[in-house]
Amino acid sequence: MQAFKFFGVVALSVLLSHSIAHAQDSRVATINSQRITSESAPAKAATARLEQEFSKRQKELADTQQTLKSMSERFERDAPTLSETQRVTRQKEFNDLNREFQRKQREFQEDLNSRRNEELQKVLEAANKAVKQVADADKYDIVIQDGVAYSSGRNDITDKVLKILNQAK
Repeated sequence: MQAFKFFGVVALSVLLSHSIAHAQDSRVATINSQRITSESAPAKAATARLEQEFSKRQKELADTQQTLKSMSERFERDAPTLSETQRVTRQKEFNDLNREFQRKQREFQEDLNSRRNEELQKVLEAANKAVKQVADADKYDIVIQDGVAYSSGRNDITDKVLKILNQAK
């Protein structure tokens, strides 16, 4: 049994030394995808498109929210002088508008999230091509994205990828 443990340790040592020798031949780079999705020209263009596409609906929602606030304040101010019928009518109007506002706000958020994901996917596809281009040009074997516990920064290729993305039309 003791001999078996000894041979197991020797075999493990040989495997580890072989793996380490292989790892020393490999070139590894890191990339910060957060920077890519916030600093690159395609990401900035996507953000501008989304703002343009959704700004009108966002303004309408803000206007409706202000109307609801005004209605609520006016109701609280006028409540003591309103008849029961007037009070019920105003509450119904407020509740109907509030329900419509909640529905539109949900739809807006769903549409915005969907479009944001579409735009992000386009940015990430372009970034992946740029990463491959840099990795091929600089002969990196592995490119690690974000999940790095520590990186000295020497092999961070984010700036090179950003340069490629910002030059692309």
